[in-house]
Amino acid sequence: MTKKNALAHAGIFLPALVVLAGLLVLLGDPLPVQVLRNGMFDQYQRWQPRVYSPQPVRIVDIDEESLARLGQWPWPRTRLAELVDRLNAAGAAAIGFDVVFAEPDRSSPKTAAQFWPLSDDMRRALAGLPDHDAVFAQHIAGAPVVVGFTLEGASAAASALPARALAGNGAPRAPARPFRYIEAGEAPAQRVPIFASAITSLPQIEAAASGNGALSFVPDSDGVVRRVPLVLRLGAASAAGLRSVSEPASEPVPRSASDAAPTPVSTLVSEMLRVGQGARNIVLTAAPGAAGELAELRIGALTVPTTPAGEFWLHYTPPVADRYVPAWKVLAGAVPAEALAGQLVLVGASAQGLMDLRFNALGRVIPGVEAHAQALEQILSGETLRRPSWATGLAALLIVVGGLGIGMLAVRVRALIAASAALLALALILGGGWWAFAVGGLLLDTLTPALVLIVSFVVGSLFHHLLSEREQRWMREAFSRYVSPNRVRHLLEHPEAMALGGRRQSCSFVFTDLAGFTALMEGIDPAVAVSLLNDYLEGLIGIAFRYEGTLDRIVGDAVAIMFSAPVPQADHAARALACALEMDAFASRYAATVQARGIDFGQTRIGVHTGEVIVGNFGGKTMFDYRALGDTVNTAARLESLNRHLGTRLCISAATLSGCPPETAVRPVGRLLLKGKTQALQVFEPLGSPPDARYAPLAAYAAAYAHLSDDAPAATSAALAAFRDLLAAYPDDPLLRLHGRRLQEGERGDLIVMQEK
Repeated sequence: MTKKNALAHAGIFLPALVVLAGLLVLLGDPLPVQVLRNGMFDQYQRWQPRVYSPQPVRIVDIDEESLARLGQWPWPRTRLAELVDRLNAAGAAAIGFDVVFAEPDRSSPKTAAQFWPLSDDMRRALAGLPDHDAVFAQHIAGAPVVVGFTLEGASAAASALPARALAGNGAPRAPARPFRYIEAGEAPAQRVPIFASAITSLPQIEAAASGNGALSFVPDSDGVVRRVPLVLRLGAASAAGLRSVSEPASEPVPRSASDAAPTPVSTLVSEMLRVGQGARNIVLTAAPGAAGELAELRIGALTVPTTPAGEFWLHYTPPVADRYVPAWKVLAGAVPAEALAGQLVLVGASAQGLMDLRFNALGRVIPGVEAHAQALEQILSGETLRRPSWATGLAALLIVVGGLGIGMLAVRVRALIAASAALLALALILGGGWWAFAVGGLLLDTLTPALVLIVSFVVGSLFHHLLSEREQRWMREAFSRYVSPNRVRHLLEHPEAMALGGRRQSCSFVFTDLAGFTALMEGIDPAVAVSLLNDYLEGLIGIAFRYEGTLDRIVGDAVAIMFSAPVPQADHAARALACALEMDAFASRYAATVQARGIDFGQTRIGVHTGEVIVGNFGGKTMFDYRALGDTVNTAARLESLNRHLGTRLCISAATLSGCPPETAVRPVGRLLLKGKTQALQVFEPLGSPPDARYAPLAAYAAAYAHLSDDAPAATSAALAAFRDLLAAYPDDPLLRLHGRRLQEGERGDLIVMQEK
């Protein structure tokens, strides 16, 4: 398998790796993903908050005005007893306190006697006064009252708990339990959070209450309350002390954690529902086919869907004033009885100084008691938010199908098509999640599939880009074998240059031809001849490309090179001459090497000319060719062929020489009048470095040529004598032979009229 094919096959597995990673993230559910997903659910609620519909739920609010009218918190429990009496008399179905009565009422005379230095007479007098806690317990005993307790984390040690949370034997004291849990299914509470200990209300208050519920929330890592628990569990060490208030107090209490398992306990919301219906039992129902996962709670006539952890998702409403009744108005008798009859009444505080404030999903700060109230409203109205048991399976399916599909598209097709498909898939996934929330109250995890899809698209696109780069590089390298690399590079950087048409531009041209190759083809094995030609052409073209020349054409054994097109080159004439000299040196060495093998490989003739041409794309819409048109091109080709008549290997025009450095070593050939032309062209022969040993010294040749260029008879005689003397010393110098022959034949001057092309 080639490297290119191996990369292409690797692209098939990249989307699969991304999908696998996405599935691991889905199952592991790391905290950053939770935060992003919860943020998306919050946004759903901001777009579509729950519409408030009046339900038999009210909050008796210990607000700032109530504190201003009745005094700072905590109020005497005799006042709370009065509040209970008024609510009970109005016909409240249940009265729940979002307060823990964990300490004795310090405003009570009996309690004050414990804290102040008093005489015996004063103590006896105070002892005869009613105890506020006892009064409060008496009043709630005749009313459907739910009191609360708080739960503390698993890391809390018994020795670190406040004294009010400890039983007489020093062990953590558990809350009373005037309810009974019945489990339906296999271990339905397995995933319900466990707490180590509880801070409870006073025993006499708990014993008098009809219900006892945990006030604790389990907020998310950002502190937002999105769910309220309906059931929690108390750890084994504390659960050992749990008993129903109806059970005998003398029942033996296990002392070790091994004697009791974590025990379910109610929360304020579930107790309000139970007491409000006069129910005794709460049924925990496990999800079908999912051992250890809670599906719902049945409380009296109500069935409440929950998370596997026993929580209820809140769908918040904007602030509603009708939900609240100020506590001072209730105590003042200013609230009509019908406004409270049959209501589930929660007593809590909105006053900022009492610090019972929470963040909700709408981005607002609300009293903690409102979260309980909104949960009760939702349950009674049947408007619930749910994360169905199949939500994870759906998310996994979307990850697999979407991640693989978009990833494969990104690897295989053009970026625009893949991006369009990815955007469409994202719109369908995220839009489907919003639609499920808006229509069905479903909380589906579309964020994780969307993130996997985005990552799969990005990874696939990057890989596709890598493949495209490799393919372009391969095509550029392959195309460069047919077209000059600078031409390929220019077309890639300037696609507009592919348009038909041309422009005027000054360029330099190098034309080469191999003498006698046709005859050579007839005399040796064609395969050998082709091999020799390929090596020869590869050497010439390689030299041209090193000087950033553009290959104009190859015609048999002839090569045409163009400079300053398509990319303009200020030094194109000097480049052309340097390229021609190196080509000449290479061709001479190559011919000598081949001739040493007994093969009559010919001499290479080179012509160089500079001038203005029309450069561009010529042809039609189906196929066109990039080339230069103009007399300059024809003249360069004619200069190459003139070498055959002049006996030289390399000729350049004065136009080319004018663009070369002044120190360029050349000697004049003459003014050549090409066939069909009316103006003579000054032509020069460049000298290599070092000059050919067969050639006359440059100074001596220049002196002889100076006589030649003068048409005077005396100068002609001097020229004839000078060239005759030089020929005697350098008989193999081609220009000496040329001019010597011309002078002997009676010609004079340096104008040479060409009769052939």
